[in-house]
Amino acid sequence: MSTSEVSPSSASTDARNQGYGATLVLAAAIVWSFGGMLARLLDIDDGWTVIFWRSLFAALFLLVFMLLRDGVRGTWALFAGMGLPGLAVGLCFATASTSFILALAYTTVANVVLIQASVPLIAALMCRVLFGERIAAATWVAIAAVILGVGIMVSGSITGRVSPLGDALALLIAFAFATATVVTRRFSHVRMTPAVFTGTAIAGVVAASQATGFAVTAPELGILVIFGALNFGLGLALFVTGARLIPSALAALLGTAETVLAPLWVALFHGEVPGERTVVGGAIVLAALLCYLGREMWRQRRAALAA
Repeated sequence: MSTSEVSPSSASTDARNQGYGATLVLAAAIVWSFGGMLARLLDIDDGWTVIFWRSLFAALFLLVFMLLRDGVRGTWALFAGMGLPGLAVGLCFATASTSFILALAYTTVANVVLIQASVPLIAALMCRVLFGERIAAATWVAIAAVILGVGIMVSGSITGRVSPLGDALALLIAFAFATATVVTRRFSHVRMTPAVFTGTAIAGVVAASQATGFAVTAPELGILVIFGALNFGLGLALFVTGARLIPSALAALLGTAETVLAPLWVALFHGEVPGERTVVGGAIVLAALLCYLGREMWRQRRAALAA
């Protein structure tokens, strides 16, 4: 057999890895989607206080997770081996989480969400321009459908007021998240759990320097533990573990499932029924994701059978 041929076992393993990676990234989006519902349970005026506690508990969760999984020596080896790619991913997530709070001070949630919908497009363009990675036509169609769907979802809340600073911060979030996704994929041999720990630690330090106080009630502390450890920390661990196994554009696309599911949890737990545009736009995004995933599964199965 020539070196250009792919063995059946290799093709099958690659298909399994991609399926595993897609499952993890989708699970991360589902975990993240509970963030809005959890935030509604908090009655804390200072957003920086929330960010501090959320980042702290996320960092503790990630550290304990690594210690239990890899032991002290293994965890130290992960930090030593993450290098510049890991530091870049950590800075990206710290930038994205911090910029989100700052952006909301100048523009609306709808504007931020709409700009964040461009993450798959930015990730695909980065892979194409920087690495010459070919992006399938179906991927471009799915990206366009997702942006359209999110646009419909938030169209009723988009303001005509232009805020250069707010929109620039929202765009910075999109670029930071897309960059983290691309770096995680390009350096798939690097375990990025210590990188996201670094990102949460940086975000916590920044928030601590800006917060007006740290006092919270016992019930709020319990919610913040879930908000930080499970919603933020577990979501990050799932995402960086899965994103290194699948194409960057696909990882970013799956991440948009958070936008669709978030209004659903708010409606179920807080009785806030989403508007017609939210339902229609969400249906478009969900249909685009399901169709794209179905096509990818069919394509990988055909490739495995052919091999």
